[in-house]
Amino acid sequence: MAALPIDLDRARRTPLAAQIYCAIREGIETGRLASGARLPSWQDLAAQLGVSRGTVRLAYARLIAEQFAIGLGPAGTRVAERQPRSSMPDRSQEAPLLPELFYDFGSAPLVFQMGVPSQGAFPFKLWSRLLTRETRRAAAVPVTYPDPRGDPELRKEIAAHLGLARGIRCSPSQVLITGGFSGALGLAIQGLQLGRTGAWIEDPGFPLTRTALDLAGMHVTAVPVDAEGLDVATGVRKAAGAALAVVTPGQQAPLGMTMSLPRRFALLDWARRNEAWIIEDDYLSELQLKGRAAPALASLDHGGRVLHIGSFSKTISPALRLGFMVVPPELYRRFGELAACLAPAPAAAVQRAVAEFLRDGCYLRHLRRMKRLYAARRETLIRCLGEMASDSIKVQATAGLAVVLSLPERASDVDIALRALQFGLAPAPLSPWYMQSPRQQGLLLGVTNLIERRLPADCRRLLELAR
Repeated sequence: MAALPIDLDRARRTPLAAQIYCAIREGIETGRLASGARLPSWQDLAAQLGVSRGTVRLAYARLIAEQFAIGLGPAGTRVAERQPRSSMPDRSQEAPLLPELFYDFGSAPLVFQMGVPSQGAFPFKLWSRLLTRETRRAAAVPVTYPDPRGDPELRKEIAAHLGLARGIRCSPSQVLITGGFSGALGLAIQGLQLGRTGAWIEDPGFPLTRTALDLAGMHVTAVPVDAEGLDVATGVRKAAGAALAVVTPGQQAPLGMTMSLPRRFALLDWARRNEAWIIEDDYLSELQLKGRAAPALASLDHGGRVLHIGSFSKTISPALRLGFMVVPPELYRRFGELAACLAPAPAAAVQRAVAEFLRDGCYLRHLRRMKRLYAARRETLIRCLGEMASDSIKVQATAGLAVVLSLPERASDVDIALRALQFGLAPAPLSPWYMQSPRQQGLLLGVTNLIERRLPADCRRLLELAR
């Protein structure tokens, strides 16, 4: 113990026994007290520190209970065998998570950032009132386990909304509430029991989906998209025996085209003939800025091969971590049991607040306002870029809630996006969305959080970086 001086501060509120425990534990974890080293007896350490023997005994009892030390009776107390801290991985140098998608977590959205709704146009007062009321109600109900499939009222409201807005005829029993899109995707991968089979994904396509399928051990095949959406014929040529296809037929992520009706029927026919499954990622839901959103792919599915996934991340807030999945009638029991065992629905109070938001018509009114706002901001951005862009750097397309800015082949969209962060701009690089080469260089500019008075300066700065 000579290598481990214990300084007790009697003015602190921390009990002396806890201070002794922490000092000895720190010495064990840092290796200053080696495995097998004998600790002083209660009497000796108590005399050395000027405390009672009972105080030292409490500290030793806690060390023994937490397996930092071993009590050997008359043979004394010794340091337990432990792995030295120096051999453990250094968690201080934590690598960024999915850097091609997320520049930072928990920060306020930046200009041009994708995947987040408008911060200034959300009805915060109404939402706060609903959430506060439902939180109080949740605190007053009997303490019991909520339905792991999701709050029954929310599932009922989602089923009704999908019938109206997406053309999907389903019962509340087919709806499961999940932790956002990623929670639903994980549930689908587990519930379909596909193992290490093949899967189609769109190219370009959502990097998170590709990563999730890779982590699940599936063999991923990149299937190109064109003006009609997923090229089903190419998918059949490349991997006819795949067991799964993940698609964004409503508004392709990230290029924004809607899958044509012939392609939808071809995809459904492939799934039926091969007994394969289709996961429909209802990317952006009904946030179609021109005209009415096309009916969901699941509305055409009469063979029970489509699992429809949606979320409230783009329409309300990604901070809710709230999504949903509609499964075919034959699967609802299996998926309900899977949710109960592995992935129960998120907090009930948030679910009930969203259910009230839907039931009172607030959700549809909010979507109408957001569509008008986003359409106006997109036109303003296109006009501003058009006045400043060049032949090599120009607006390529509009894609959902984003504008696609093309770049020269020699440019690096990843590098430009990283440098733009220094100026409070967060365009998303397009190339990480591709699997196959050549990966198109471009920037995806979200329109939801533009600051119009600053927009000319922001566009000028971005184009300077691109050049």
